[in-house]
Amino acid sequence: MSSDPWGRVDETGTVYVRTADGEQVVGSWQAGSPEEALAYFERKYEGLVVEIGLLEKRVKTTDLSAKDAQTAIDHLREQVDAHHAVGDLDALRARLDKLVSLVEKRREERKAQRAKQSDEARSAKEALVAEAEELARSDQWRSAGERLRSLVDTWKGLPRLDRKSDDELWHRFSHARSAFSKRRKQHFAQLDAQREEARRTKERLVAEAEALSNSTDWGPTAARYRDLMSEWKAAGRAQREHEDDLWNRFRGAQDVFFAARSSVFAERDAEQAENLKLKEELAEEAEKLLPVTDLKAARAAFRSVNERWEAIGHVPRDARPKVEGRMHAVERALQEAEEAEWRRTNPEARARAEGLTGQLQAAVDKLKGQIEQARAQGNNAKADKLERELEGRQALLDQALKGLHEFGG
Repeated sequence: MSSDPWGRVDETGTVYVRTADGEQVVGSWQAGSPEEALAYFERKYEGLVVEIGLLEKRVKTTDLSAKDAQTAIDHLREQVDAHHAVGDLDALRARLDKLVSLVEKRREERKAQRAKQSDEARSAKEALVAEAEELARSDQWRSAGERLRSLVDTWKGLPRLDRKSDDELWHRFSHARSAFSKRRKQHFAQLDAQREEARRTKERLVAEAEALSNSTDWGPTAARYRDLMSEWKAAGRAQREHEDDLWNRFRGAQDVFFAARSSVFAERDAEQAENLKLKEELAEEAEKLLPVTDLKAARAAFRSVNERWEAIGHVPRDARPKVEGRMHAVERALQEAEEAEWRRTNPEARARAEGLTGQLQAAVDKLKGQIEQARAQGNNAKADKLERELEGRQALLDQALKGLHEFGG
């Protein structure tokens, strides 16, 4: 009979293993010596030790699932419980029990981790939904659209929740995207309609602008071009592929007209500048007629100046009042000289002036006599009244005498 601390072989070749519950039959050995029997079953034991060690390592260092780990533990426990090995089987059972506890702990940790990840995923998806619903009301079509596409990518990278929760959140998220897309589609459809209307309006404006480009009716045409420009700005933008071409045609038509007008105006301005120089020379010639000493000669000279003046064309508008004012001043001076001459040589006017002077003189003389008589009679009140009347008549007489003097008498 042969034995070691954990097992023995009896004389019949039966192999036993010692356990806390007493000896257990390992098996029968008839092929060799008892030592060989123990060595064989001890190797069996070492094999179990190695397998348990490997399983412990996998559980501690890999992501082996709890289900697979438990299956492996149960398989090893069956082998240990079968007592087909010689060694400290109770120690192996203790290691397996400890491994079960470790697997359960890992199971709870993973469960908690999954719950945490699920809560984080739920919060993240709820935040995505809230942002998507906010973006659905935005009018920033480009940036909001890009952000919504980014949110979809973020959503795809998040773990799924339970089916009900995940489906509800996805429905809200998808609805927000659809609402935004619908609003954006309506906006651009309306924008396309507006741009098409703008294109038709601008086609009409271009046609009119091109028709006016050769007009020589400078003032009204320039005013119409200003109106057309206002209508152009009010029309809004056409489609991009039409806008630049329409604008180039519209602007080109204006340029043709305004270039022609500028050329004509430049010639006219040069001509008017020369006219101004000539009229300033005539105004200076007219001013030399003053003061008037010989009315007849002055009038004849002025008439000659005026005829030459009328033969000259327009002058620049801003210079016109000053140069014309100089001629008008000479003309007024001649008219005043004529009126004075007429008053001196008009017999009827002289007779009227002499008659009026005589009447006023007689009235003054009469009043003076009445005043002297009233003073002599002591009637001072009447004399004072007559003196006030005399003052008025004397003033009229003085004025009449002045007028008579103008006639040279």
